[in-house]
Amino acid sequence: MYKPTVKAGAIAAAVALMLALGGCSKTDDNKTAGQKLDGAIAATEQKAAEIKAEVKDAAAEARVESKTAMAEVKAEVKDATASAKASGEKTVTTIGGKIDDAAITASVKTGLARDPDLSAIKIDVDTKNGVVTLIGPAPTSIARDRATEIAKAVKGVTSVSNQLAVKAG
Repeated sequence: MYKPTVKAGAIAAAVALMLALGGCSKTDDNKTAGQKLDGAIAATEQKAAEIKAEVKDAAAEARVESKTAMAEVKAEVKDATASAKASGEKTVTTIGGKIDDAAITASVKTGLARDPDLSAIKIDVDTKNGVVTLIGPAPTSIARDRATEIAKAVKGVTSVSNQLAVKAG
């Protein structure tokens, strides 16, 4: 049997070393494998720097767009809030006006009921925006005028339209 000697092992190692060094030798473009690797690393680092700059620019642009969008949303919310507030105030004023008109009507009817010559049941009292309208019968012109004075004395009355008819006889 053939037994490899140290000499044969040394020759095999030398061949392997020459083959390995052959890979590091200069190629057709006069660059070694190490130089090519360094070039590839440098190109990769350059591309990574470019991508990083692009991402940074995109992030900055996104922040600007986000701030602009937030400002627009805030403005829209502010406008909607102002509109809702104005609408609410108008509704409260309208409701308040209706409540005030109802209170005026009730107060005028109460005043007419206290008068011995006027009939709060027969006299129709209507109030709109503080203007009181009296419709129905009055026994005398003095009682008719007194109805106007009773209505004018109620808080919130701006004017009185007395359409009471004096009964004949």
